[in-house]
Amino acid sequence: MTGEALLFFDKMPDSLPIYSALEQRLLNTYPDMTVKTQKTQISFYDGFCFGCASLPRKGKGLLVTFGLPFRLDGDRIYVATEPYPGRWTHHVIVKDTHEIDAELLSWMDMAHEFALRKGKKK
Repeated sequence: MTGEALLFFDKMPDSLPIYSALEQRLLNTYPDMTVKTQKTQISFYDGFCFGCASLPRKGKGLLVTFGLPFRLDGDRIYVATEPYPGRWTHHVIVKDTHEIDAELLSWMDMAHEFALRKGKKK
């Protein structure tokens, strides 16, 4: 993890272990993944951006964002929007490291595949 990423969590240090667990699980799956820390989010790239992590505006935890070609429904989906036809952006609030589970990682995997397919069309 970079120093920039550590600084990102200065105001909400309790979110750092959650982020660290997510980043490590993603790096284990996508060893060529790069991470870009910006002012409001940390983005995950494997050729193309396939997900982001940010701090929720209210409450605690980590807001994990990813795009899919369809809408996911369920208790864990905090918000789902369709900013473009056929592209759904999903937000999941993760409050503990145990929530970095098979379900969330399968969504991230689908988002990874979607980003690669979308990127190849350009």
